[in-house]
Amino acid sequence: MQLTLEVNGMTCSHCEKTVKDVLTKLEGVHAVEVDVNSGKVDIAYDESYVSKDLMKKAIEAQGYEPVG
Repeated sequence: MQLTLEVNGMTCSHCEKTVKDVLTKLEGVHAVEVDVNSGKVDIAYDESYVSKDLMKKAIEAQGYEPVG
């Protein structure tokens, strides 16, 4: 599965790395691409292991606001 989330609050390369790292650690997430300028996060994942809600909660726990 592919998912694109808009994430508010990312402003720098550290934000990008934080979001990428937290998502990559989730079981079932295969690839993460983060674009700080657009605020978009593209995620390739296996829906039998991880849900959109779980990914959004992981991002929220880092202090960012996922939209969509």
